[in-house]
Amino acid sequence: MKFGVSSYSYIRLVKSGQMGQLEIIAKTKALGFDVIEFSTLTLPPGETPLTFAPKVRAECDRVGIAVANYTIGADFLNEPGRDWQGVAERLKDEVRVAKILGAPGMRHDATRGFPPGHKGRRSFDDALPTLAKGCRAVTEFAADLGIKTMVENHGFFCQDSERIEKLINAVDHPNFGALIDMGNFLCADEEPGRAVGRLMPYVSHVHTKDFNVKPGTAPEPGEGWFQTRGGNHLKGTIVGHGEVPILSCLKIMKQANYDGVLSIEFEGLEEPVQALEIGLQNLRRYVRQVWA
Repeated sequence: MKFGVSSYSYIRLVKSGQMGQLEIIAKTKALGFDVIEFSTLTLPPGETPLTFAPKVRAECDRVGIAVANYTIGADFLNEPGRDWQGVAERLKDEVRVAKILGAPGMRHDATRGFPPGHKGRRSFDDALPTLAKGCRAVTEFAADLGIKTMVENHGFFCQDSERIEKLINAVDHPNFGALIDMGNFLCADEEPGRAVGRLMPYVSHVHTKDFNVKPGTAPEPGEGWFQTRGGNHLKGTIVGHGEVPILSCLKIMKQANYDGVLSIEFEGLEEPVQALEIGLQNLRRYVRQVWA
């Protein structure tokens, strides 16, 4: 088992200027992570993903840490000025970025739902044929470059494990799978253990995330919290400090013989570096318990 971290965990530090995109690489190594995952590169002025990726790869090589995955946004139904074919073409350049980074996989979104003002049917099953065509076009291209593609349970509309399973089976390509985020199922009010169990046959990569949870019947908790699709309240927190049943999810993964990467994605209010230190300590302890 390898322990990783998503660069998204440092986003507050990067946006505030306290840490540069390249600096988080050495910090990740110093914290004791085995691998790093990049979530949409934060680009210096004048750079593009294709021009900046070689510099990121060079710094990873210098520090001595591998890139486990590359995570990028996409919406086959709702990107301004692009139909699904245009989105697929844009994502092919992102696959090239993943190749430069040395990442074995790339996660891209499928959609956040039909655009405002859409008339007619708007269920997930109505969107599925378009999503499947877009995802398949990208994964066929990526397969030739040795990059596995995947979707994550992310973005509310495409978040339930049943919907992810439907999409993977509709794409029907051996190079396409799931990035399982064990915390994100709560955004769709789905029990994480059951959801993880459903998607383990399709797993390519795993995010370990934790949330504090309050029911929708409780008073509005204020800043730092957001609402689930069903009106409950979530707040990101340190791995091990919330209500996500991480230990149960790991037991399900062990039963499925998962031996890939567990990548922490932190999005809480706590100081990010300390949050990652504590989260990694907790996650290592949980893994020792489960795989003992």
